[in-house]
Amino acid sequence: MANLKGIDVSRWQEAIDWPAVAAAGVQFAILRAGYGKHIKQKDPRFEENYAGARAAGIPVGAYWYSYATTVAEARQEAAVCLQVLAGRPLDWPVWFDQEYEPGILALTKAKRTAIVRAFCDAVEAGGYRCGLYASTDWLENKLNRESLHGLEIWCAQYGPRCTCTMDWGIWQYSSRGRVSGIRGNVDLDEAVKDYALPAAPAVALRSFTVGPMSPGDVAALQQWAQALALPCREAGA
Repeated sequence: MANLKGIDVSRWQEAIDWPAVAAAGVQFAILRAGYGKHIKQKDPRFEENYAGARAAGIPVGAYWYSYATTVAEARQEAAVCLQVLAGRPLDWPVWFDQEYEPGILALTKAKRTAIVRAFCDAVEAGGYRCGLYASTDWLENKLNRESLHGLEIWCAQYGPRCTCTMDWGIWQYSSRGRVSGIRGNVDLDEAVKDYALPAAPAVALRSFTVGPMSPGDVAALQQWAQALALPCREAGA
């Protein structure tokens, strides 16, 4: 599957002609739902953008810009984000946007990471998939990456390629894109995952025994199991 082309937008793009955006080949849009911990910080264009993008057939996700410097504030932000979303279905995840705010920079890696987890856990408990938006530098130097296991990653790095060593799903590669239907600049994104596709159903694994087998067949079976990340052992081992 070819990589998907997308945009992320907020009030700063003003009124958007979503049918023109769709005709320009945009395949997903991530909409700012708001920022901070108060309902008055809802993005005033969120509902308009949500309705317009979906009516134009563009899959949508949302993001929340954070100022949280404590776990408690992160949970407050998550609660307000869920209030703004109001149960609306999203095709793509909700993304927690953590950036270079002075109060956040002053924290330790452990505290910044705990804030990320607190917001994402609360949003997931509210019924949405959640991921983290941050720059390559932030992801690799400002957080404990081992504690981000299981989170989807949307990486910002402007330039011809993304060098982030984490398993990212979306790359924001420009803040100065131009797209028909939008006046002025817009952020451009490329996704290597299609989050609108249904998740693969869980498969229950059963143990079973095969044999007797020759030593060569045993070695081949062990290699096959290892490639599929399946446990395999010889009887009596």
